[in-house]
Amino acid sequence: MEETKLRTWAEELKEVRLPRWEELPELELYMDQVITLVDRYLSPLMEDEKHQLLSSAMVNNYVKHKLIPQPVKKRYNRNHLAYLIAITLLKQVFAIPDINELIRMQLAINEPKDAYNSFCKVQEEALLQVAKIVLGEEVNLTRSSKDFYYLAMESAVASFTQKMLAEKIIQLDKEKEGEVDE
Repeated sequence: MEETKLRTWAEELKEVRLPRWEELPELELYMDQVITLVDRYLSPLMEDEKHQLLSSAMVNNYVKHKLIPQPVKKRYNRNHLAYLIAITLLKQVFAIPDINELIRMQLAINEPKDAYNSFCKVQEEALLQVAKIVLGEEVNLTRSSKDFYYLAMESAVASFTQKMLAEKIIQLDKEKEGEVDE
C-alpha cells in the first residue's frame, strides 16, 4: 500500500512545474495577495505542511534582513515573488544566511529573471530525478554546468528534494502504523 502511494506521489512530482518569470504577475500586489500566490505556486510541493508556507511576518523579516528588496508603497512585484518562491523552498533545508549567500552567488552571474528561471529549471530537474529514483527509472546525475555557483544551486535544490522524499516515506510509514494500531 505504501509503495503504491509513494509511486503515485512520484508520478505527481514529474508533473510539478514552477511558474517562470514571464508567468509571474506583472502588476504589483499587496502582501496578502503575494502570500496567497506563493502558497498556490508551492502547494503541489509542500501540500502536507502543518504550518503556513509564508506569512506576512516572514516577508517583513526578509525585507528587514535585506533578503528581498523593499516593497514600493507596500506593493510587491514579480521580482519579489521570484525571491519569495526561491526562499520558501530553500528555507526547508537552509538557514537564512546561507540562502542569502546562494541568492547573492546567483545574482553575481545572472540577471534576476535568468537566475529565477534557472532556479525553477533546476528545481524541476531535481524533482524529476527523485521521481525516477522512486519509480526505479534510470537517473542522470551529470552536472549541467561547470560554473561553481550553479553547482551550489543544484546541490541546494537536490537537498530539498531528497528531504521531501525522506519526509514522504516517513509520512507513509506513520500512516501504516496508524492503520495497524486501529
